[in-house]
Order: sequence, then structure tokens, then C-alpha cells
Amino acid sequence: MTDQPEFDPAGLKYDANGLIPCIAQEAGTGEVLMMAWMNAAAVARTLETGRVTYWSRSRGAFWVKGESSGHVQELVELRIDCDRDCLLALVRQTGPACHTNRRSCFYTAVWDGVEVELMRPE
Repeated sequence: MTDQPEFDPAGLKYDANGLIPCIAQEAGTGEVLMMAWMNAAAVARTLETGRVTYWSRSRGAFWVKGESSGHVQELVELRIDCDRDCLLALVRQTGPACHTNRRSCFYTAVWDGVEVELMRPE
């Protein structure tokens, strides 16, 4: 095995607000659960604690997924895309991932120009 470089969150490409999108995917099934934003400190906290931590743009504060709802995301693996400007968090999700109480935030499809609700709240 070759020597691998030490990971530094500062080496990622953040937007003008210091944020990077992170897609959460269920590690066991591949189901896409949600997308939220992280800053460098949220990335570091996620890796340190194993609990996925986002940056809430509306609250201007850290948001540890499941902290108030109990719908925890346990980090299995964090992946970086080829441009280093997007993250993929492979997680073990407890309960719904969406604030609407659905398993996934991606519960609406467009079929023949019509929006179709794919899942109801749990």
C-alpha cells in the first residue's frame, strides 16, 4: 500500500459562502436521502464524531442530523467527488431523513410534466 496524504477539509473547494454540498446516501441500500451544506468545521466534526454534521444556512449554526428529531445519520464513509466541490456521505439512517418525516427528501418525481408524490410521511 502506498502512502496516502492526510485529509484536510481546507483542501476542498467551497463556494463563496464557505460551503460545500453534501449528499447523504444510505450505505446499505444506495438510497439517496437528502442534500445539505457543510463548511470545513462541519466536515471536521463529522469525521471526528461519526455523526453527520451540517451547516444550517437558515440558523447560521451547526446542525447535527438527528440531534432534536432522533433521526440520526451515522457516518459510514465520506467520499469526495473528482472536482473536490461536492461530498457524498454514506450513512446509516435512523428514521426519516427529511424534515417532512419522509424517508428521503427526494419524494417528488416529474412524470409526463406532472409532479407525482412518491412517498407519504412516516
